[in-house]
Amino acid sequence: MSLKTKKIRLKFFRLGLPVVICCLGVLVLYGMYKKPRESSMHLFQGKTMGTFYTIRVAGDLPETEEALQDEIRALLEQANAEISTYSSTSTLSRFNQYRGTDPQPISHGMADLILMALRVGHLTHDAMNITIGPLVNLWGFGPDKHMLGTIPDQTDIDRARRNVGLQHLKLISEGRGDFLQKDLPDLYVDLSCMGEGYGTALLSRLLDRKGIVNYLISLGNATFARGLNPAGQPWRVAIREPTDAAVEVRDEVCLQGYDISTSGSYLNYFEKGGKRYSHIIDPATGRPIDHHLVSASVIAPTPLEANAWDISMMVLGTEKAIELAREQGLAVYLVTKTEKGFTTYMSPQFKKFLITNKQKPSKGL
Repeated sequence: MSLKTKKIRLKFFRLGLPVVICCLGVLVLYGMYKKPRESSMHLFQGKTMGTFYTIRVAGDLPETEEALQDEIRALLEQANAEISTYSSTSTLSRFNQYRGTDPQPISHGMADLILMALRVGHLTHDAMNITIGPLVNLWGFGPDKHMLGTIPDQTDIDRARRNVGLQHLKLISEGRGDFLQKDLPDLYVDLSCMGEGYGTALLSRLLDRKGIVNYLISLGNATFARGLNPAGQPWRVAIREPTDAAVEVRDEVCLQGYDISTSGSYLNYFEKGGKRYSHIIDPATGRPIDHHLVSASVIAPTPLEANAWDISMMVLGTEKAIELAREQGLAVYLVTKTEKGFTTYMSPQFKKFLITNKQKPSKGL
């Protein structure tokens, strides 16, 4: 049976319901209003994908905390076994090591991740580009850190760019499952930019399957919430100042059944000759981004969608990101550094859901 190109089955939504954004860290604020009778809260936390996760569940659990924690750990370990570039035995690493052109099997969840990346990559003219691995590795931000801090020659950059391009990657499927195929032996897929969204999506599905309806998941810079917090109010978070100094709150927003994801240029970088080089690589130049957008947060119905859009915004820079947000009807929160400090752009879709001191959070969708 011949393989057929996988059809786009993920729908993009224009936002019109109460949602939230958090920026590079979540501060949960569920004690800000007069509380109804509080329910219990269960806390699960740990480390995964080179970052930390926290899950807050309000109300009763369908099983013991220990049993649920074990399932959470197993699920995240499986995600790493699929998409990690740091493990030589992961599904993704085996695909990158493969030098042939035959389709290679992948999981359905991994296929959904790649499908979203390819879709957003197309809509952003490759600003979202998961084949950028050769350039990420060249600049030292991949698994091999020996190049970190070294500025590559233009010849090396040009050579790496010849092995980059979404047109060389195909997601296909048939009755037997999902497959990934490349037509360049040295094509290197890097899914790190969407790993946090993938983990958050898997955790949300796990809790949903168990009938848990009130929870907040925070994995790195991806956050998703359903239902109410232990105080009986919608989950609230604070948007933090995009610096690696002391925490300062910029705005407050309310989570209501949507995911937010944030990408920033200020935490993962190296400095050389007085210049800062971000881990975010522009596929168009083969070099780290060189503009003043320092943080981009995006609200979307799913963690994968939010995660795909936020990195795209960071690659494009402020002006092009605003243009993209207007074209796609996205809820975005952009922070740009200027000589006078930070300036903020909020799309109209986002402004509807900003919480001020005079505005209580909306209840329900």
